[in-house]
Order: sequence, then structure tokens, then C-alpha cells
Amino acid sequence: MANRASDWLSQAHQDLSLAAVSAEHGHHEWACFAAHQAVEKALKGLHLSLGQQAWGHGLGRLFRDLPEVAQERLNGGLPELVERLRILDALYIPTRYPDSLPDGAPSDHFGHLQSRDALSHARALVDAIAAQMA
Repeated sequence: MANRASDWLSQAHQDLSLAAVSAEHGHHEWACFAAHQAVEKALKGLHLSLGQQAWGHGLGRLFRDLPEVAQERLNGGLPELVERLRILDALYIPTRYPDSLPDGAPSDHFGHLQSRDALSHARALVDAIAAQMA
């Protein structure tokens, strides 16, 4: 079976592009979710590049399930990596589901500041992961 790590990383970059376009057009909730998805796919690609499968959507868990040496390399190359993962993990559900919020639709709760920050963290994370896979 072929190693599909590069396909996952390629899709992570596509998701980052979608996040930027979504933010540009005022779909900040979707930009935040796409930023999360980009990092999830990059992490899954890293797992595959290391010869292991990864399941689930939690970025923190995907990071903790990496071999210790890979965790150390990523941590060393990106300040506050775990905090960035936490910020993006918190966007996974409320950016899509109205019943995860006290009232209104997700589009009522996410604006340009959130999407800008999510994109910034996601770009930094995807870049660091890509560097590890190179």
C-alpha cells in the first residue's frame, strides 16, 4: 500500500486556501473550521510519514499520539505549539453547530478577529509539520 502522507499534506494546504477565501468573503465560522481541518490533515500526514495511522479529530490528541521525538521536533520549531492546538481544537464544534452555542447561528459568533487568528495559528502549524515531513 502506498504511503499517502503527501496527499494529506497537500489537502491541508488546500484547506488553508479555503480558510483564507472563506474569511475574505465573511464566512468567518467556516474559515475557523477549515483552519482546524488543515492542521488535522497535516498531523495525519505526519503520522503516515512516520509509518503509523491516526484517527480522530482532536488536534491535541493527534499531537500527543506522535512519537516523542516528533513531538520534540515540532515543539522546538514552533513556539507555544500546544497552545495553538488548543485554540484550534476549541473551534471544531461551535463553528458548525448552532446548538453548541447559547443562541444564534455560528455565523453570529465568529468574526474577522477569530478567523485571522485561526488562520495565523494554522499556517504556522502546517508549515512546521511540513518542515518535519520534508
